[in-house]
Amino acid sequence: METIAINFLIVLASFLAMEGVAWFTHKYIMHGLLWTLHKDHHKKESKGFFEHNDFFFLIFAVPGIVCLYLGMEAGYNFLFWIGLGITLYGMAYFFVHDIFIHQRFKVLRKADNPYFKAIRRAHKMHHKHIGKEDGECFGMLWVPMKYFREQRKTA
Repeated sequence: METIAINFLIVLASFLAMEGVAWFTHKYIMHGLLWTLHKDHHKKESKGFFEHNDFFFLIFAVPGIVCLYLGMEAGYNFLFWIGLGITLYGMAYFFVHDIFIHQRFKVLRKADNPYFKAIRRAHKMHHKHIGKEDGECFGMLWVPMKYFREQRKTA
């Protein structure tokens, strides 16, 4: 039982740490060095379903895949559980960012939950900046309190 709890905590810690990794990468890499891949996400230069920005899916998937593989090869050691946390965060990112926020698939359009409204508003504020400078709200799951307060005022 103790091992299950430790593995669960490793997965949870990895998942939570990925929010920080995503924030840092979004702010300093996507809006910096690799802006050429990310800019079509802000300026809607892509005419198809996919954007250059979608390459970040592959970039973020590699560490999770490597950790899963190495952890399995070593008898399901801590690397496997870290890889699982990274992979679960990637799934959450896909569902929240691509499906819920950007509606790449037309579902969950009328979610009335304060958290969901706040996360949509924070992301909308991020996208009001079409250049790589002056951005805000670079995370995905953590939403600044001001957006919750906004939702309470409009409710």
